[in-house]
Amino acid sequence: MASFVSLSSPSLFLRTRHYSLPPVSSESIFKGRLLMLPVKCYPEPNKDAELESETRTSSSSSSVATYRWFAALGALGFMETGYLTYLKLTNSDAVCPISGGSCNDILNSDYAFVFGVPLPLIGMVAYGLVAALGLQLADRSIPFADESNGQLILLGITTSMAAASAYFLYIISTKFTGTFCSYCLISALLSFCLFFLTFKDFRLQEMQKMVAVQLCIAGLVVAALSTSYSTAQPIGTNVFKGERRPQGARPLYRLSEASSDEVELAPFRIEVTTKSSPLALSLARHLHSIGAKMYGAFWCSHCLEQKQMFGREAAKFVDYVECFPDGYRKGITMAKACADAKIEGFPTWVINDQVLTGEQEFLELARASGFDIDSFIQPK
Repeated sequence: MASFVSLSSPSLFLRTRHYSLPPVSSESIFKGRLLMLPVKCYPEPNKDAELESETRTSSSSSSVATYRWFAALGALGFMETGYLTYLKLTNSDAVCPISGGSCNDILNSDYAFVFGVPLPLIGMVAYGLVAALGLQLADRSIPFADESNGQLILLGITTSMAAASAYFLYIISTKFTGTFCSYCLISALLSFCLFFLTFKDFRLQEMQKMVAVQLCIAGLVVAALSTSYSTAQPIGTNVFKGERRPQGARPLYRLSEASSDEVELAPFRIEVTTKSSPLALSLARHLHSIGAKMYGAFWCSHCLEQKQMFGREAAKFVDYVECFPDGYRKGITMAKACADAKIEGFPTWVINDQVLTGEQEFLELARASGFDIDSFIQPK
């Protein structure tokens, strides 16, 4: 009976130990006091393998979420820099809801170009690459590399963007004191977020190995930007630099290479003191009637001499365009009206689509504008 009970209870062991018993007849049970049964043991499930599989699945899900963040932040940066690129290409001013018009001083400065290429355009390309790589990594559909190589590409791009953003923040804080650029800060914030997001799926040992590469990338970016800005042409120097002017050359201040000394000039105005002649009054009224414009800068002595030639009464009729209404400092650019007219020196007259550079005699202005000057010329 004991043997019978021992055979009727293996159901408990079948559930926990995975035993398999061959079919046994009841006759063979009672033929002997001791019955030896062949038992086949199945191995237990590999818990370590299951845990590793679950970890891999969780890590994969986390990576997909990270890549989607890359795509989202890259898309935001792409839209912002795309808007700024459009403004740069159309030579329009940005809407600055927080900082007023001060952000345009930065966006339209010489620092908004790198080797002649608009900085927002470079940023738009970088953000677009990050967004595209994020989408492809999330879908596991990179056509030219595996996931690890894609991560390294992202690391290189985001390191470059973070280094450039840090450099530009330094420029803003040192060269544009008192100004605020919300677009610049948003772009810098997105760059830093993308940079730190890159490390989310890297182990500490992998991060330590890549520090040297990141430092090299950051150094190259800073060196390239410094080289670009050091070779940029400053503004506001006499083209003849105080030397004797060549024969026939008109007095002209030109946007040319000059000393790299940093100069800051607040806008000022010098009153015209000479008295206007009848010829000057008539010519000034005629130039005003046909829409002729004189472009100049407040610090340009030749512009003042041109105004003195007209006199204080006639100068009021001259349509004068100040190209630096907010003053001059290194990095600032001309007003939009002057940039649209492609002014290269001061003073510059634009009369009936004709461009006259330098101080002009009344005779030249009369010929260009169609003014009848003969009645004012006294015969000798």
